[in-house]
Amino acid sequence: MTVQALAMITVTDGQALGAYREKAADALARHGGSVVAADPEPLVLEAAGEAPNVIALLSFPNAEAAKAWREDPELVDLHALRNKGGKSTIVVLPA
Repeated sequence: MTVQALAMITVTDGQALGAYREKAADALARHGGSVVAADPEPLVLEAAGEAPNVIALLSFPNAEAAKAWREDPELVDLHALRNKGGKSTIVVLPA
């Protein structure tokens, strides 16, 4: 069953995050994922800490595919690039 994941990023290095974005779609596709929607200037209604300034809604075939994307050893450098670009939180939403 399809699941969504919400990626919330507080950008610290726009150049690094831009380099990540160039490769992110292909990395998601390796695990059946895609970007449903993204907003570089989201309306944040509440934040426990520093508010994210980039939000992306991702879709995966199932939670296992989302986990496989995040744990793919071939994508370690790409995930590191995202983390260099900002502080990120990614959560899977139940179907």
